Amino acid sequence: MYQNLALLAAFLLTYSIFAGRLESSLLNGPLMFMLAGLILGPAVLGIMQLQIDRYGLKFLAELTLAIVLFSDAANADLKVLRANEGLPLRLLMVGLPLTIAAGWLVGIWLFPQVPPLEIAILATLLAPTDAALGKAVVSNPQVPASVREGLNVESGLNDGICVPVLLVFLALLVEQQTQSPLSLAFELVIEELGIGALIGVSLTLIAWRLQRYSAKHQWQTPMWSQLTLPGLAILCFATAQTLGGSGFIAAFVGGLLASFLFTEQKHQMLKASEEFASLLSVITWVVFGALVIPWAWSSLTLNIWLYSVLSLTVIRILPVLISLVGTRFDFETRLFIGWFGPRGLASIVFAVMILASPLQESRTLVATAVCTVLLSVLLHGLTANPWVARLANRNH
Repeated sequence: MYQNLALLAAFLLTYSIFAGRLESSLLNGPLMFMLAGLILGPAVLGIMQLQIDRYGLKFLAELTLAIVLFSDAANADLKVLRANEGLPLRLLMVGLPLTIAAGWLVGIWLFPQVPPLEIAILATLLAPTDAALGKAVVSNPQVPASVREGLNVESGLNDGICVPVLLVFLALLVEQQTQSPLSLAFELVIEELGIGALIGVSLTLIAWRLQRYSAKHQWQTPMWSQLTLPGLAILCFATAQTLGGSGFIAAFVGGLLASFLFTEQKHQMLKASEEFASLLSVITWVVFGALVIPWAWSSLTLNIWLYSVLSLTVIRILPVLISLVGTRFDFETRLFIGWFGPRGLASIVFAVMILASPLQESRTLVATAVCTVLLSVLLHGLTANPWVARLANRNH
């Protein structure tokens, strides 16, 4: 155990010192963490022996996503949704549903042995984009502000939007297998979503009132106030899960409400939440490289590789191009927006979640998700800086 901790700490220390240099090249954080897990893990050198089962991995991935969902939702500037010709709104309301539909159609063609409902689950879990993987784009001032803001808001909100869609498909699957009434399946989903939303709203309102009361009496300290929002994110998630609701919806709704309520100190208070999410993300990516990639590798077929390539290209880019019809963006900028929809943490978590569901082809679905995330980390990491530089030169 201590050997694993020493290796992880040594890698974190080295990366933290040289992060600026590495991220300005063709490398990004998730790619480095994933490769570290793969090389140090049982598949290659075998010096990192992680003792974590499926349930431990699920807990780690879910907790990480809950904090990321809360932080992204709290950070999202909802005023930007309608700005820049409604770019984020177009991507979320038109591009996202079309991406899921396109993923389903391609899946039906490439995986005839997989039931259509399971293909819908695959298309949904690969639809959300990852803000961390797109950091080179959304934080680079050389990228036009309208594109940066659009991609940032899209990646911050689309994983939260995909949660209820995924829950509906999973409920339909259970209904199909147990022959229970369709109304019961939807009743359970609505109950799960309702409990999650109610808990997210209630706990955030309580935390906000307590925070205001404490600030009024000057009882707060700068150090401990940084833990308010990370604590709230975990509380929303864990309480909803305990009471039979969706912890992800609770964290997402809580984050959206927090962005309105904690306006004055929001960015300062979110700093610790983002740092906590980053640390958990590092561990998740290392575990993904060490355990999940080797597990899925033997299941990868030509059709899985093909679906993964199409998922990152046609399935994503075509809906984005359709959603941007009538805007002032030129073709290359539209193509740029379409390409930079990297898949990452949300897809990993959703894939780990469905392992517990009664799927006929769960191994195919998880292997496809793993393959797509692996390709995304590599391809988006390698193309981000060169394409950004090209856009910058063109604009000058």
